[in-house]
Amino acid sequence: MNFLTRFSLKNAVAVFIISFLLILGGLYSFSSLKVDLLPNIEFPQLSVEVIYPGASPEDMNEQVTAKLEEKFKAIEGVKKIQSSSFESIAIVNLEFPFNTDMEEVERQVESLVKEANLPENVQTKVNRFSFGTFPIYNISVFAKGDTNAQQLLDETIIPELKKINGINSISVGGMEEKLIQITVDKQKALQYGLSLTQIKEQINEKFLAFPAGNVQTETVQIPIRVQQKIETIKQLENLPLSSPIMNASPGAPASGQEAPTTITLKDVATIEPVTEQGEITRYNLNAALSMAITKKQDANTVEVAEKVLNVLDKYKDKIDYAIGFDSAEGIKKSVETLVREGLLGALFASIAVLVFLRNVRATIIAIISIPLSLLVASIFLQRMDISLNIMTLGGMAVAVGRVVDDSIVVIENIFRRVRKSKTGMTDELVQDSTKEILKAITSSTITTVVVFLPLGLVGGVTGEFFLPFALTIVFSLLMSLVVAITIVPILAKFSFKKVPPEEKEGALQRAYGKTIEWALDHKKTVLFLSVVLLGSSFAIVPKLGFTFIPNEEQKTLIAAIELPSSTPLEKTNEVSLQVEKMFDEKKEIKEVTAGIGTRDFRSGLKRKNQANYFITLEENVNVSQFIKELEKEMEDIAQAEVKAAKVGVQELQSGGPPSNNNVNIDLYSTNLTALQQAAKDVELYLKKRYDLKYVTNNFADKQKQVIVNIDPQKAAQYGVSGFQILGTIADQTRPVQVGTLKLDDEERMVQLSYNEQMTSMEQLENTLIFTKFGPVPVKQLADVKEVDTFTSIQKLDGKVFARVSAQIVGDNIQKVTQDVINGVKQDVQLPEDVSLEGGGGSDETVETFQQLGLAMAVAIGLVYITMLITFGKARIPFIILSSLIFVPIGSLLGLFIANEPMSVSVMIGLLMLIGIVTTNAIVLVDRIGQNREQKGMTIRHALIEAGKTRLRPILMTAFATVAALIPLALTKSSGTLISKGLAITVIGGLTSSTLLTLILVPVVYELFFFRQAKKERQA
Repeated sequence: MNFLTRFSLKNAVAVFIISFLLILGGLYSFSSLKVDLLPNIEFPQLSVEVIYPGASPEDMNEQVTAKLEEKFKAIEGVKKIQSSSFESIAIVNLEFPFNTDMEEVERQVESLVKEANLPENVQTKVNRFSFGTFPIYNISVFAKGDTNAQQLLDETIIPELKKINGINSISVGGMEEKLIQITVDKQKALQYGLSLTQIKEQINEKFLAFPAGNVQTETVQIPIRVQQKIETIKQLENLPLSSPIMNASPGAPASGQEAPTTITLKDVATIEPVTEQGEITRYNLNAALSMAITKKQDANTVEVAEKVLNVLDKYKDKIDYAIGFDSAEGIKKSVETLVREGLLGALFASIAVLVFLRNVRATIIAIISIPLSLLVASIFLQRMDISLNIMTLGGMAVAVGRVVDDSIVVIENIFRRVRKSKTGMTDELVQDSTKEILKAITSSTITTVVVFLPLGLVGGVTGEFFLPFALTIVFSLLMSLVVAITIVPILAKFSFKKVPPEEKEGALQRAYGKTIEWALDHKKTVLFLSVVLLGSSFAIVPKLGFTFIPNEEQKTLIAAIELPSSTPLEKTNEVSLQVEKMFDEKKEIKEVTAGIGTRDFRSGLKRKNQANYFITLEENVNVSQFIKELEKEMEDIAQAEVKAAKVGVQELQSGGPPSNNNVNIDLYSTNLTALQQAAKDVELYLKKRYDLKYVTNNFADKQKQVIVNIDPQKAAQYGVSGFQILGTIADQTRPVQVGTLKLDDEERMVQLSYNEQMTSMEQLENTLIFTKFGPVPVKQLADVKEVDTFTSIQKLDGKVFARVSAQIVGDNIQKVTQDVINGVKQDVQLPEDVSLEGGGGSDETVETFQQLGLAMAVAIGLVYITMLITFGKARIPFIILSSLIFVPIGSLLGLFIANEPMSVSVMIGLLMLIGIVTTNAIVLVDRIGQNREQKGMTIRHALIEAGKTRLRPILMTAFATVAALIPLALTKSSGTLISKGLAITVIGGLTSSTLLTLILVPVVYELFFFRQAKKERQA
């Protein structure tokens, strides 16, 4: 690579022009990078949502879920199938390995759903999961003056928002639906033998339009179309109805009264336009429309968010809006924090270089690699469509200190040689100075780069999540090497025309020289102390805790109240209003977005018996303490109204790699009653533990259900089918949807319902079924009884199970998980037919740590091979790798002082250190080799001279890297904790290994060449 230095010195202007163009390209690329909180990762998960109106959980399980599960088992590579069967809805979740082609899997799933022979009137939807599926906004909209906010949203704002490039979906809660309500007089309909379904069919018959051939004239063929329409509500009222009783026996009906020759719809029903609200949404107790917006997977979150607000601001004279949840704001804060810490890191690194070089021009030249390397890295990131997120910015912040290393070594060597030279600055001197350390900086940079290759061995979300981080550092480091051997020599040539002569050895160099001599004479003592220090550091590990990613306190909560499943929306709203008033009185709460009957944030189910809340807290709130208080008060209010009410409050999970700070107790049994009791007992046990929070139990309580058990013989005797009985009962208990009809130039949903609701078992038993022998009550055809049944059935890989989960308080997840599992086995008496499996995030964390451990072993192997190729001697790489022995000492001590647990980011930091730490050893060993081969020095003299000569560049590069990471290590801002543990690990490990490597490497070197060194000393 020496030719690059020669070329640069001869073509300085061309190099500066190329550099200027790269800076412009880097600035453009950096400014055009998509801004997001997290890397663009699509999870290998699919969920199949099936809606089957009116089906019980048992029906859903037997007729839908079981059939789908059987089909999905055949999909290649499926890791886990988890299903939930509720009333009218089932959700089946499928999980696959990360290298799966999800588009192909989605096609397979859709095909298998069609083949599953599901009931006719089911609706299915297949969804994929990624970070992009989380809403970027939850906005509450209020009308100003006499503005119809719903109409404005429907007709103007939402169509305009959908034009924004990057918007995926917009859903609005709290909308009112315009309906034509046909309320049928139950007694009159009975008199004419009409059911709601029959009336519906007769209405739909009047809406037809079909082609009916052609009329052939002499010149042209004219198509014929037969159509019949009802265009107004008045025409609908006068719609003639055909009565089965009148058709069967013209004359008087059963009542003895004379029947009219024809009847119309208005004779048996009242027809009126109404508005209906299926869900209620509020913001800080004020009625509002709640708009949730999601973006497309690869869209720029911040850009999309700004465009959304620009559209809303255009209508400020007609609507007000309040933002209840804003992911873009969190992204901006995280980006600003990391950019600020990166800039501070660059400043600290510059100061560290200036302190050692004591020359402003030399410092400026050394740090020129920071902006150039990072901006050129941005070009690569932009070309690879990688977003600017906490991982890429974290990579830049970490790289800031490392990218100056090569330039520091080059500039220090040129500076030192110029001060020694009698001829002054020349092209030859610059070229020779650069060539002298070229092998060292090239091998050290390549060494640091190759340690990231084994990240490919780390599967799952961890590998995907850290890939942008690794790529950012790799691109930055490779560019920093190019800068060091091209631009730095040119700048040095023009800057060091006049430099003071070299000073004599400083006090630090003399002291270090004596230290090496002492260490070489007392090798056993040095090695013994090394082993003791290393052993002592490992004793710290059990006190650190063990987690996937440290828990980060969120200032946004999600809360929910769940009432018994039969609770109507009006009652849920009453309870919710009381809870919201309590929220309003809390000074800790900033704002609340409430949804009653809306989709649950976690399950995605829409239930009238449930109220959900987004709660934003003030900055100074103690979140964990406040959640306990809030949950207790919500429980008191809800249970005062409804005894069986359940409440839950927890921090909003912001996405990102799973924190894995959960413990799961899975219980299996075919005896649902025993399973429910076991789940309750485990839930109570988990709630008593101080080291757990947010305990959930997926096995719902029982609810009352009426079973109409048809007698097949009696039904056949009267000529009645089961579907006829089902249809008649269904008509009595819920509205019948006619469909969307255009009446009075407006499209509206039309629904039929009776004027009298069924309120008792007795009414159900006496409901008349029209048979060929006349009306017969249900109780003559079926056995009607009330039973207790389960509101949901949960299955994992085809087996019915109950999962009791909790989040772990603190960061020692492995210990707590094991304690909880052992505690359940010892302290909870489970029924004989219930089996138990314990696990959770700890299992995945251990697996990830094992993969990262393997990645480190592979990285060390790659470093060895790189150095073997560079130095050509098998022993030299072992000498250099000995510097890694001291990494754990400083890293573990640093984590202990900072109270940081062992985590994935710590492991990535240790992986990075394999590359960074060996850099110092390479610079030292390279000089030792030059002294022996080119200058013919003895081993001991070569060691001492190399140590004194390379002391300053080694200390400079180490302290520049440490200084650059200090802002990141000290940060308390949210969104950067993934880099905090990494920064502390690198600072501690690099500090200890640098200080101790300067002593150990010479000792190990002389040990590896012991015989030759002994001969030289005896000579």
